[in-house]
Order: sequence, then C-alpha cells, then structure tokens
Amino acid sequence: QMQLVESGGGLVQAGDSLRLSCAASGRTFSSTAMGWFRRAPGKEREFVAAIDWSGARTSYLDSVKGRFTISRDNAKNTVYLQMNSLKPEDTAVYYCAADQIPRGAVVRARASDYDYWGQGTQVTVSS
Repeated sequence: QMQLVESGGGLVQAGDSLRLSCAASGRTFSSTAMGWFRRAPGKEREFVAAIDWSGARTSYLDSVKGRFTISRDNAKNTVYLQMNSLKPEDTAVYYCAADQIPRGAVVRARASDYDYWGQGTQVTVSS
C-alpha cells in the first residue's frame, strides 16, 4: 500500500512558477516509478510527466517540455513537479501517481497503469 499527498497548488498569473510536491508513505517509494497527471475542467485526465525509481529516466507531455521538470528525493519519499512559465491552459487539478514497474523498465504515460493516486491539488493560472 502507498498513500500519496500532493501540495503546492495555487492561483498564479501567466508566466509565474509553482512547485508541486507529492509526499508518499510506504517503504517501496524508492523503487517505484512516479508520475504526474492533470485534469482540466471538461477534459480527460492527461499525462504530464513521469520519473523512474532512480530519477535517471523521465518523460514529459510535449506541451510542457522545457517548462516543467519532474524530480524526486528518495530520502524524503517525495516527488516534485517544478512548473515554470505557466500558461492559462495549464489550469487543472494535478495528481501524482505511483507505478510499481520493475527497476529498469521504461516509465509509462497511461493512467490505467498506475497503482496508487493522490487526491489532487488545484493549479489555476490567470491570464
């Protein structure tokens, strides 16, 4: 079992930055791939970024490449999403999720592959 708690969301203006955090419970965090997803009003949930257990492999949604960075601190059982140059279209509820794939496996972008989910944190970007 793993519990995930997101924090760091808020209301910002276009061009601003935010850093989301996701604190995980459970001893398996350091061997678990992690991902961030988002759901905008009236839209389907979409993949944003993922990171493997070591932090060496990452994957991003094309529209956030160069603006968002996913990272992790296994000593703190925490995964982060640094979001820079935010745009109104980034407005959504952001969720972190855990994918218990084997070490060395390629990180995945499909929500149904993830095993555990947080409750979400709202990010609102005004123009």
